Amino acid sequence: MSEVYDILIVGAGPGGLTAGIYGSRGRLKTAIIEKGRPGGQAATTMEMENYPGFYKEASGPEIMDEFLAHAKHFGTEVIKGQVTDLDLQGEVKKITTKSGETYQGRTVVLSPGATPRTLGVKGEGPLRGKGVSYCATCDADFFEDLDVVVVGNGDAAIEEAMYLTKFAETVTIIVIHDEGVLDCNKMSAEKAMKNPKIKWIWNSVLDEIQGEELVEGVNVKNIKTDEITNLEVNGVFVFIGSVPNTDFLEGKVALDKQGYIITNDRCETDIPGVYAVGDARVKFLRQVVTAAADGAIAAVCAERFLEGHVEGRVTPELLSKLNK
Repeated sequence: MSEVYDILIVGAGPGGLTAGIYGSRGRLKTAIIEKGRPGGQAATTMEMENYPGFYKEASGPEIMDEFLAHAKHFGTEVIKGQVTDLDLQGEVKKITTKSGETYQGRTVVLSPGATPRTLGVKGEGPLRGKGVSYCATCDADFFEDLDVVVVGNGDAAIEEAMYLTKFAETVTIIVIHDEGVLDCNKMSAEKAMKNPKIKWIWNSVLDEIQGEELVEGVNVKNIKTDEITNLEVNGVFVFIGSVPNTDFLEGKVALDKQGYIITNDRCETDIPGVYAVGDARVKFLRQVVTAAADGAIAAVCAERFLEGHVEGRVTPELLSKLNK
């Protein structure tokens, strides 16, 4: 535990990796602690047409591999481990992993990301991994020439549905809104509407997932008529948002009612020298490009904090506003 890093980053998503790039390029001793594959949710998204400069056959895993290589190129150390405890008070912060290792940093950047939200319907839990999936990139090829449903209508849901059409026979999207109303961006909506493999069920929610060893069908409920319709399908893909991975931060930094980390526009938390980036912080838009921006801001603020120019702290006024 003798080594002290200038910047310790928890999580190697797009925000954490960008913080690593900026930190190590600024000649600060920088390390990222990551329990799984670097890249976060972006590393499981095959189609990524909206990240600047990577619109030609670019995939999420490929772009995240470039982020990781970029960070390592400038000297960012990547440490394998699951963070279980943090002591963020004082000039030197301490982070402990499940294996019992403790790492020290003068500043900390929190980039824990988020995980997919579940539906909570009958059959979802028992059939998870047996036809129920939350990642088209991971599982689409298991459903070649089969019929699947997608639950959700935001950017992620529609983009993943488009990807599924490369494998599945049909992709039926269950939408809670009236016909033609989607929460995704207009370009994705237009492309999906024109795709001959995509079918639509409007004003409806998924009521039940059926099957013994594998998914065999679903019950769909119309929210206006309460009518239940049964569909024979082989797969269910759920894209209805995410939950921040911040349980381990309870009592460590300020969180809002949903568990997102409260920061100001400099990504500063309520603890001096501690920053938060990416999908786990309170923000308007959760995308790779905004996570990368967060990482750059946090690393530069951390550098200035170490120079004594900035005292990172969320104001009581901001805390009060976000916790109403």
